[in-house]
Amino acid sequence: MSQPPSQQPPQGGFGAPQEPPNGAPQPPQGQPNPADAPQTPPPPAGPPQTPPPGAPAYGYPQQPPAQQPGYGYPQQPGQAPGPYGQQAPGPYGQQPGPYGQQAPGPYGQQAPGPYGQQPQTGYGYPQQQYPGAPAPGGPGSGGGFLKGKTGIVVAAALAVVLAAGLGTWFLVSDSGDDDPKKPVATGSNDPKAPSESPTVDEGDGSGDGREAGDDLNAGRKPGEAKVAWLQKNDIDLPRNGSAVQGPWFAGDVVAKAIYRSVSGYSVADGKQKWKLDLPADVCATPNTPTPDGKIVLGVKNGTTDRANCSVLQMVDLNTGKAGWKKEIKKNGNWDFLSDIGLAISGDTVAVGRTGNSNAYRVSDGKELFGTPEGNCKPFAFSGGDKLIAAVSCRTDDVKNPQNQVQELNPATGKPRWTYQAPRGWEVSKVYSSTPLVVRLEHEEKKQYTIVALTESGKLRSQLVPGKSDKLTADCGNSFAIFGEKLEGCSGVAADANTFYIATEDDSSGTARTNKVIAFDLNTGKPKWEAPAPAERVLKPLGMEGGDVLLYMRPKYDTAGAIVTLPPTGGTPKTLLQHPSGAGRVENGFFSSKVLYKDSRSFVFSTRVSASNDKEELEQTTMLVFEK
Repeated sequence: MSQPPSQQPPQGGFGAPQEPPNGAPQPPQGQPNPADAPQTPPPPAGPPQTPPPGAPAYGYPQQPPAQQPGYGYPQQPGQAPGPYGQQAPGPYGQQPGPYGQQAPGPYGQQAPGPYGQQPQTGYGYPQQQYPGAPAPGGPGSGGGFLKGKTGIVVAAALAVVLAAGLGTWFLVSDSGDDDPKKPVATGSNDPKAPSESPTVDEGDGSGDGREAGDDLNAGRKPGEAKVAWLQKNDIDLPRNGSAVQGPWFAGDVVAKAIYRSVSGYSVADGKQKWKLDLPADVCATPNTPTPDGKIVLGVKNGTTDRANCSVLQMVDLNTGKAGWKKEIKKNGNWDFLSDIGLAISGDTVAVGRTGNSNAYRVSDGKELFGTPEGNCKPFAFSGGDKLIAAVSCRTDDVKNPQNQVQELNPATGKPRWTYQAPRGWEVSKVYSSTPLVVRLEHEEKKQYTIVALTESGKLRSQLVPGKSDKLTADCGNSFAIFGEKLEGCSGVAADANTFYIATEDDSSGTARTNKVIAFDLNTGKPKWEAPAPAERVLKPLGMEGGDVLLYMRPKYDTAGAIVTLPPTGGTPKTLLQHPSGAGRVENGFFSSKVLYKDSRSFVFSTRVSASNDKEELEQTTMLVFEK
């Protein structure tokens, strides 16, 4: 199985494109300082204007609410909490089913479905972000922005962007001072200029976190794992801090990108193997590299507020050497390069934004295909073992968009099949590519659903959760107006016939707890549910040897653990118990991703931000456990 491994959106209703009743027509098949966080954008300036025919409309979110960064939609006065708080029938006029159609993701209110009833190498998930922090996903990570906003909303967004001079909506990497300690960008701002050679550090055993790790191992109890190594931030960052992208694995290297650099570390001991400085901010990244360890990063084309996320830089993660570099060419006035999404499948990197797309060969940078002709155009991609595209089709009714899901040939961009979603339902996320599990959203009805598709792109089932179940997946957060990252969700797992997802935390007791629910992908109905141990929270990471792999979060007095559940459910079995001596550090991550690979667990910070330089350089960015 290949699935996209990235906060938790506000809540709302659940609706679902299921198979229609017999005789009904089917759709066509085929702890930081909160004061450092960015503030809410100013109101739109000037009267809204309608985009040209065929241009997809986009909207921008409010400031993400504390404790629930993620899918930000502007709310209306008197609306229920979260954007999806209203009930509404689906396009086929069916009534609510017996399960109440409770939201299986970040949106938690009940709402009927549109079609009626119907009887990897490493895994990770991000934890809750601290209140008021800047978006951890960084530009291009995609926090759930839909593709079919009305012309009024997009015109308002454009008016604000133009009035603000572009770029002021995004996390700016300029600290606004002349502190000589601030990192100096190396290389040229010319995207065609050769990249700088990487700085190689073979390591001398010092400064690699081993000493700190040894302290954390003091008093380790029988059966507990040990801290293999930890890394602390070593980069002086701008005022608002920086998102940390990755991690990516290539051979014995684990790599991450932050601010204007990419670094590779030894998986075994954490020593830095290489560091590559970049001329501007990293602004977009794919979820996975190529099988031979190459990756393509999105880098801004300058260091000012007006810079676009339009430069592609290939990096060999095995060596840290920079490869080809080129700038994406703008395709018309409605091609917004300020925010892009990247996905890699095989030797192809696909670039999506608004109604435009491009794809390049990772090995040499040759352009493979661009935006296709016709009425329907890809705008976002998910990679891995399949290249999945979210496609928007031109329609005169911008409030009732037409979206498609396609599997593309990575070498040519030709669709292998097309699934046409019912009108009004927009492709939001890919939770798993094999089997294919996709999230769809309906902005007007304030609903969303999760559907499974067959290998040929036909509707397999729609998830039908229990009446009281509020399911959740972790899909990161991105403070961006245009662009969408289709991949990047975690907190979910799937095998050939079952999809596993956790419920939202229940905080009604003395401590948070939740449960994991398994859904039959052939029927959409729940197969079983497994409560977490008392006062603990479980989150799926993936599959391991046929079992469901999960992270059991730490709490204030207990370290975390990697556990498994058999595919038939039951009681969690501990695979790797993190040491109690490291519990304070593990529980101190305000925004993190957890992965398990080759008998090691990695707790990885997704953002570094602090109120001063001293605290910034003391923040742990990676914590690694092994038996």
